[in-house]
Amino acid sequence: MTGEVIETPSTLRTRTRSVAQRLAEHPGHRVPFSVEFNPPRDAAGESRLWRTVREFERMHPAFVSMTYGAGGSTKDRTVRITGELATETTLLPVAHLTAVGHSIAELRSLIGSYADSGIRNLLVLRGDPPGDPLGEWRKHPGGVEYADELVRIVRDLGDFHVGVASFPQGHHRSPDLDHDTRHLAAKLRAGAEYSITQMFFDVEHYLRLRDRVVAMDPIEGAKPIIPELMPVTSLRTVQRAEELCGRSLPRSVMARLEKAAGTGPDEDRAAVRAVGIEIATEIAQRLIDEGAPCLHFITLNFAKATSEVLTNLGYARHASTPAVA
Repeated sequence: MTGEVIETPSTLRTRTRSVAQRLAEHPGHRVPFSVEFNPPRDAAGESRLWRTVREFERMHPAFVSMTYGAGGSTKDRTVRITGELATETTLLPVAHLTAVGHSIAELRSLIGSYADSGIRNLLVLRGDPPGDPLGEWRKHPGGVEYADELVRIVRDLGDFHVGVASFPQGHHRSPDLDHDTRHLAAKLRAGAEYSITQMFFDVEHYLRLRDRVVAMDPIEGAKPIIPELMPVTSLRTVQRAEELCGRSLPRSVMARLEKAAGTGPDEDRAAVRAVGIEIATEIAQRLIDEGAPCLHFITLNFAKATSEVLTNLGYARHASTPAVA
């Protein structure tokens, strides 16, 4: 970790606010943004993460989220680093909490660990099976079946602020969009204050999701639905995106990326990256025009690509240039 943060009462009050409050209080001249980090697996990854954290800290995101390793594979490091984001930076951290692989007793213990670290904002997820995100989901014998159950557990344990996941194209395990929307509404009714979508590359899917939730439950539909974006920097990134969301990218998007990659044995990574930044900028601008409450970026623990998209959108360039792509 680098740099020293001087704690003040105003800083502490700001950090302990909820995501929904942060979005409501954000200056009206631009849509706020937020970023997602992944728990590092070793000391070198942790050093790189902290360099990225400091880059984004200069840009003042509304909040930052930290994912959780499948089945708790990085539990101790994840809890520790997320707590350090709360105590050693000016950022508002949101910890991911997944049901997969955990009993209710283990989940309660984990929630307590986050609370002890000063974390009061949690993103509650059912989670994907470790090893194969698209594999069969099995409930832990002592765990919960659905995310709305976990939302209630968190809310019953104390003064926590909860977000959940939403799926513009429907969750790959949902039989249809109506079923998927009912599950999202149930999570919101259970006490979730907002949702963050799965990544997508077609804004129409996001707009239809918003419409479906409002039509099903106007009160819950008023809660923020935050779109998630990932700037594509290589064709491998595209493949990973498809693996994570269980959906293929729009043919128009793939055609642009494949054209940039060229026909040689090795892709033109610089050209693919440039087109990926261009596509992310276009999607983000459309979302801003359509009234999205925030732009949430998957960063893969790098700052540069997201920074370039934000610069393209007219956000102030921060003081230093990120050293990583």
